[in-house]
Amino acid sequence: MLSYARFARRYFCLLLAISTLLLSGCESTKVEPQVNMLLLDNAPFSQHNVETQDEIFALDANIRATLDRYLDRHNGSNIKVAEQLLQFLVKNGDSSLSYMRGANLSAAAAFYDLNANCLSLSILAYSLSDYLGFKGQFQRVHIPEYWAQTKGYSLLTGHVNLVVTQTNSGARKNSDNREVLYTRPARVVIDFDPNSRQQKFATSKISKERITAMFYSNKGAMHMINQEMDMAYSYFRAAIDIDPLYSAAWGNLAVLYRINDHTQQAESLYQQALLINDENKTALGNLALLYELTDRPEKAEEIRTQLHALRKDNPYYQIALGDEAFENENYDKALKHYRTANKLSASIHEGYFGLAKVYYVQGDLELSRTFLNRALSHASFNHDKKRYRNKLEWLSAVAKN
Repeated sequence: MLSYARFARRYFCLLLAISTLLLSGCESTKVEPQVNMLLLDNAPFSQHNVETQDEIFALDANIRATLDRYLDRHNGSNIKVAEQLLQFLVKNGDSSLSYMRGANLSAAAAFYDLNANCLSLSILAYSLSDYLGFKGQFQRVHIPEYWAQTKGYSLLTGHVNLVVTQTNSGARKNSDNREVLYTRPARVVIDFDPNSRQQKFATSKISKERITAMFYSNKGAMHMINQEMDMAYSYFRAAIDIDPLYSAAWGNLAVLYRINDHTQQAESLYQQALLINDENKTALGNLALLYELTDRPEKAEEIRTQLHALRKDNPYYQIALGDEAFENENYDKALKHYRTANKLSASIHEGYFGLAKVYYVQGDLELSRTFLNRALSHASFNHDKKRYRNKLEWLSAVAKN
């Protein structure tokens, strides 16, 4: 049987889409934690230039001209125009684009490609809204901790959306150069995840600087996975520079130091991440791993016991444990975790897919087919549905031979 320690050894808890931004509703009343920027001195990595915030949010001349033509056809700017334009992106998000969690694109790149994650699409929506003359407010959506697999790593993901507001003070000139004045406030919530739209999770406001820090942190995580350590450092450093209170960026930077054998500096960075946000489970779990690697097993086990108690009722955590057990060929353990996940939530397709994988390896093709069909019926995104249909077709071909 695999212990949680074995799971944590592989589980870096990198941050994709938005990471572990554990803000409370009353955080503004807390005393601002101290940030020791001296921890960034004498870094064992080279720092390179990265995109500026303006470059991330910029719309090029062609995009602006497209928006102008759209407004001309719809007689000026109002919240309905904004809703129609931005809903185009939402609808395409579940039909033509792949909604790739690892695709971290600027606003302009996302406009042309649309093969982006929710963070990049929200950045695009913000820039479009800003050009239309509306106020955009980013929100963190408080979904359960969720792990996705990328290049053999378990990545902790999150979710953001955007509230577009038409205010009484807003005004924009229409095609006749007449000012269109808004008479009453109106708002549209732009959310690129159908599960989030359906389940009405709690939200909290986050700044443009925090969103930019998330963008940098995501890109840093992907560079770290690709063994591009200097670029990973450059993006994590940029995230901290623009938002020193973004705990996740400090935690990711600590991972970078740790995997490059700078354990003492990594521990200090983990402690800084937890000083900023003592509810950062990712940093806490990675600190436990560091304690284990530096011969402090009692301290490591104390943290892991605490985290397991906090996470054991999260179906995505059980799926992550199941995936780890599956990759280590501990199929009975994997079955246990996948079944627990399905008991906790019967609507998550990944749990059924996990069972299908185990039963296939064990030679029970009929049960594998049954759970693949259940995974297909619970999938929301077209790319997941296509993946399951392809596996079902392949399974049928195997069964005939």
